[in-house]
Amino acid sequence: MTTLVRNAAWIVAWDNSAGRHAYLRDADLAFDGDTIIFVGRNYTGTASETIDGRALMLIPGLVDIHSHPSTEPFFRGIREEHGVPAMFMSGLYERSFAFRTDADGRRAGKTVAYCEMLRTGITTVADLSGPDPWWLDLAAQSGLRVFLAPGFASARWHLENEWQLKYVWDRTAGERAFRDALTLIGRAKQHSCNRLSGIVFPAQIDTCTEELLREAYAAAEAGDLPFTTHCAQSVNEFNEMVHRHGRTPIRWARDIGVLGPRSILGHAIFKDDHSWTRWHTKDDVRILAETGTSVAHCPSPFARYGQILEDFGHYRRAGVNMGLGTDVSPHNLIEEMRLAAILARVAARDITTTNTAEVFHAATVGGAQALGRDDLGRLNVGARADVVLVDLRNPFMLPARDPLRSLVYTAADRAVHTVFVDGRKVVDAGRVLTLDHAEALGVLADAQARMMATVPQHDWAARRADEIVPLSLPSI
Repeated sequence: MTTLVRNAAWIVAWDNSAGRHAYLRDADLAFDGDTIIFVGRNYTGTASETIDGRALMLIPGLVDIHSHPSTEPFFRGIREEHGVPAMFMSGLYERSFAFRTDADGRRAGKTVAYCEMLRTGITTVADLSGPDPWWLDLAAQSGLRVFLAPGFASARWHLENEWQLKYVWDRTAGERAFRDALTLIGRAKQHSCNRLSGIVFPAQIDTCTEELLREAYAAAEAGDLPFTTHCAQSVNEFNEMVHRHGRTPIRWARDIGVLGPRSILGHAIFKDDHSWTRWHTKDDVRILAETGTSVAHCPSPFARYGQILEDFGHYRRAGVNMGLGTDVSPHNLIEEMRLAAILARVAARDITTTNTAEVFHAATVGGAQALGRDDLGRLNVGARADVVLVDLRNPFMLPARDPLRSLVYTAADRAVHTVFVDGRKVVDAGRVLTLDHAEALGVLADAQARMMATVPQHDWAARRADEIVPLSLPSI
């Protein structure tokens, strides 16, 4: 079945000769089944369905390489201003220790997140989650292209006060979870929908033994899979790894052999020359570039703490492949592009350090490269039919002198009209066709209330949720 978008006002097409995206005006795009068969002017073939493209911009489906959809939707109204000054402003450890979701709630949270992704033009996602039994079925039902990344670790974080991060080690449990993760990835790759794959995901560089990290990387190589872990994501972690090994987290990862073209580091913010670390070496970014390691940049959660990558343009110029992720709700990669560009300029004090084309590249081709896929994140013949139709008549897109800038800086998801994944329509007129968004939001609200009620059972000081995260305004 061939679908044709005729006379699209703008197509963000892939220029093979230049190796970059480029505008193509008043042109056609056609896909047959799950594959793009034509990008250019004057398509002469037949079509089963023709879409009038005169008020549309076509962009490739966005590629989200770092997301936690089982948990992040729960933190609306909680995470936005939650941080612990004595832990270098990060609220990660306190929140993950005290706020714990249940299985029923996680399904609703993941459903909500998947719907947000689809409505914002994300067609491929790396889903870093726990191995819930319904995960495969929900991922397949969503219509997304999902790289399942079931996490495993040798230790869990533990708090006994508000300033010291401790670890509870259980190496046997980590090895068992690692084996279970590989089994789940194998099932994903065999799923009949043909849109599921996997990523080998030792959870954090500081919660895994060297042996487990090496085993995980070897398994990724043996299975030709991507490999990811959180690394250089906090000052606490940076200091812990220096204390253990006398080296930065990134340098230690290189030294034990887990960096390379299949590796994706979640965040990689707190490198040796970051203003919050001020280590004596200045090699971390060079190490990332020389090893071919990709970075999953997620600006929103860190900006909420007052933290910043220093800076996106610096990594790009050094030769690091940059991708983007949605590490927080809302799962909106267009907004992450905007924030990545703006914060890079703030960090560099230089408007020229990065531009719209570079952050869009990261949200598409950069992410696809990190996942080892040259058929995603671009609109060209032979690529997967992951296509987003942007409504140029949306008031936030007008005037559409430069429609990609209008999308990134002004309209965002409000202008996303239709989304195809593998040639299948999954969003129409801004409505998700594959999942019940409204129902999942209702279940999520109930599950968040249950989570809040259990906080005193888990918090190191037995505080109520409202004591840890007060409301933004007092009650009268």
